[in-house]
Amino acid sequence: MKKKILFVFGTRPEAIKIAPIINEFRKHSDFFECKVCVSGQHRDLLNPFLKYFEIKVDFNLRLMKMNQDLKHITIAVLKGVEEIIEEEQPDYILVQGDTTTSMAASLAAFYKNIKVAHVEAGLRTWNRFHPFPEEANRKIIDSLSDLFFVHTISAKENLLKEGVDPDRIEITGNTVIDSLLENAKKDFRSERTILEKLSLNGRKIILMTIHRRENFGEPIIDICRAIKTVASRYKNVVDFVLPLHPNPTIQSPICSILGNIKNIILTNPLEYQDFMCLLKKTYFIITDSGGLQEEAPSLGKPLLLLRKTTERPEGVQAGCVEMIGTNSENIVHTVSSLIDNKAKYERMARVSNPYGDGNASKRIVARFLME
Repeated sequence: MKKKILFVFGTRPEAIKIAPIINEFRKHSDFFECKVCVSGQHRDLLNPFLKYFEIKVDFNLRLMKMNQDLKHITIAVLKGVEEIIEEEQPDYILVQGDTTTSMAASLAAFYKNIKVAHVEAGLRTWNRFHPFPEEANRKIIDSLSDLFFVHTISAKENLLKEGVDPDRIEITGNTVIDSLLENAKKDFRSERTILEKLSLNGRKIILMTIHRRENFGEPIIDICRAIKTVASRYKNVVDFVLPLHPNPTIQSPICSILGNIKNIILTNPLEYQDFMCLLKKTYFIITDSGGLQEEAPSLGKPLLLLRKTTERPEGVQAGCVEMIGTNSENIVHTVSSLIDNKAKYERMARVSNPYGDGNASKRIVARFLME
């Protein structure tokens, strides 16, 4: 009898990381029946990725609304996934990462006595407010899970400290590397188009992303002021490209401080192939993202992390990621140093990726075949 797997996700990063798992499961259709539920937590950001990765959606909760808060997402996902479980009776719910969608779906499965498989389990900063709400979400998910797919040994050790049965843990690497390596091979037609569209003039590209809730308010203002200073200092050397997150709390200070600066290009959110093109062309990355910490080393891109803590310490330990926080003076100093110091740049760029080899999805499915 086939095992029925219900995949639940709601954001763009989840789609990138879960797509190769779905595709790998579907290669084993004699053993598994796959159903896909999207919450719509990031509806406008998610839809192009569903199309790009050719993910067929069976259930769409369509929960997104203006100025949605965490309570709304939690309640809507809990209710919606419970109804799908009653209808489909899956053997497992598979969730990825630490979003509120993943947390609420895991809780719905627990209430219905359905097993939970957690991909990217075991990440910890040991500070429940950094990142917020992800650190709390991931601990809740792991407390409810039956299978744990971790990307590194240190993530496994975190789970062992919390009493998780080692026989339920599989070290797989991170599935974002599966997606990255597969799509990096492609010669996107949009490569020249996106570079021309952004009016990039042959200078070094520094790719930026900012979206974390803990950077709302004064931290994001400090970040923007620092980037404005660096952009002015290196106006004939670098172009900053910053795709804007749709959240107005993020957009407002960025546009106010960084708008109308010649070598700072603010864009709408990019489709995956366009973002991949920029990622391949960029000199280095400045971000508060979790996923980019995992992707950048595979392409030899140094990364400066705009956070005070990270649940992915392996990149910092290996030397391909430098955690710089949100202090303006420190950002100016560190970004300038990476632009000016070729030896430092090359040292960071040469580090092998500690997060995986592109075969994580195969390892995940192999474990399910043993269950």
